[in-house]
Amino acid sequence: MADDTSPTGSSTLLLDHNLGPGETEVLILAGEIDNVVVVLDDGLARKVADQRRIPVIGTLGLLINAKCVGLVPSVKAQIDRLQAKRFRVSPLTRAAVLKMAGEDG
Repeated sequence: MADDTSPTGSSTLLLDHNLGPGETEVLILAGEIDNVVVVLDDGLARKVADQRRIPVIGTLGLLINAKCVGLVPSVKAQIDRLQAKRFRVSPLTRAAVLKMAGEDG
């Protein structure tokens, strides 16, 4: 019988890096799937993904890509919606993302 107190799998990743359960599961699954890119915004989770050589994109990068392929007409409108739901974006990051999306002027 396994010892329930010994960390294995996701609990080890969680304990080693103090990640939340969502980030932990994303990183574990990414380690089990070939050719995957994970969506992570948490700085610590992104660092762990980088250490594990797991490609990462953030929510804002995903929005820029979505606009480039015609899935959303406006990154600004999507950021506004996210911020209304308490998604945090610094003013500098917001300005940089809008510039990358061609919505800076």
